[in-house]
Amino acid sequence: MEFRFETTYDQKGLTAMARALRRTLRKKRSRRSHIFGWCVVALAILLIAAQRMLEEPWAFQDTLNLSVGVILVVILLTEDQVNAFFAKKKMLPGTSIARSVFTEEGYTSATEAAVTEFHYETIQQVCETADYFVLLFSRQHGQIYDKATLSGGTAEEFRTFITEKTGKPIASIK
Repeated sequence: MEFRFETTYDQKGLTAMARALRRTLRKKRSRRSHIFGWCVVALAILLIAAQRMLEEPWAFQDTLNLSVGVILVVILLTEDQVNAFFAKKKMLPGTSIARSVFTEEGYTSATEAAVTEFHYETIQQVCETADYFVLLFSRQHGQIYDKATLSGGTAEEFRTFITEKTGKPIASIK
């Protein structure tokens, strides 16, 4: 059996991959970062509130505290989109469209820049979103496969195939 995908690594796809990484392989570190970030936001709010209770005039320090708090809230709420934006910036020219073929022995991914062969043993986590299958290799590396371009079988057949080949269950990412 042979499955084929043609995936465009755009903002939407990279956001799905960033979300899958954050909710699986980066889960522990992400939780710590979120706790730290929200503590800094709470501290900024407390500092501003303390200045207002003391009826001090608005100062540059208050503006700085407010700015830091707002920026952190925006980043914490849009973390996956921000990570996708920077991932897109780091991509090599010619790698934004990948054509992949999954076979019994392994799979290949072809871009304008290169053709690469992969083995199923290197996959640490398999995830599925509404639009993509996501294969994760480490906390920094993964690949996405657009379900809309799947040929050679159905999504259900691919789920069964990839679970059998990797020996890993598929994590559902909302």
